[in-house]
Amino acid sequence: MKNKEKSEIGARALGKNIRASAMKIRRITDRIRGCSYGEALVLPESMPYKTCYLISQLILSAAANANTNFGLNKSDLFISEARVENSAYLRRFRPRAQGRGYPIRKPTCKVTIKSNSNFVGKGER
Repeated sequence: MKNKEKSEIGARALGKNIRASAMKIRRITDRIRGCSYGEALVLPESMPYKTCYLISQLILSAAANANTNFGLNKSDLFISEARVENSAYLRRFRPRAQGRGYPIRKPTCKVTIKSNSNFVGKGER
């Protein structure tokens, strides 16, 4: 059950049609889920993957959305949800023998980063 005095306010950032497979991005999002804002910015910088830059840009965007839309302090934020979903494939064709074409499927995915700020409101007495 939720505590009535405790409320969650947060914002999200959505990255669509990211040109990488969902499995490769999940390696990063699994590490940052549940981390504070500062820690979530530092973790992808130390990883050797190409998509770390994209994830850190989404973290910055979610924090900016929380600051602009709700007036939250960035130091109070944490990553409450990091979700990666498969999206449509880019389809290309490679020429093969005897005039045939061989399909090449280039995966894309959709990433959602939600940042929340937990604070205890003043209870009515």
